[in-house]
Amino acid sequence: MYGALDISTSGMIAQRTRLNAISANIANRNAVLDAQGNVNPYRARRVHFAPGDPSARSSTGAALGVHVAKIEIDNSPLNMRWDPGNPLAYQSGEKQGYVPEPNVNPIVEQINALDASRAYEANVVAAEATKSIISQALRLLA
Repeated sequence: MYGALDISTSGMIAQRTRLNAISANIANRNAVLDAQGNVNPYRARRVHFAPGDPSARSSTGAALGVHVAKIEIDNSPLNMRWDPGNPLAYQSGEKQGYVPEPNVNPIVEQINALDASRAYEANVVAAEATKSIISQALRLLA
């Protein structure tokens, strides 16, 4: 029975990590310069899950939970905005006059955030139901 709580908990932790990555993507959607002041647009982060939860306390939870396998930088092409007067625009080559911008689509990020928050809520409901079942079982034994 405690394995079910481990499963729900691992799901909540995984979705919280996903929401943190989405939040970082939205917060940095206009970041074109890196910490040294060079043109190096922010690249979106993507969270990948894998089955199993190595940190679970029970073997059932470890076998059936979920964990964050990796957080990967999205290497899709950067967005390019035509602005030849911008000092950050490319000055030569085929990209001359274009300003590179992060590959973050705020609409996609909002949809991903909604999906992650709903999955988090579903895990909370599952954990509450499991706690209720355990509580009822203990009342029957007493």
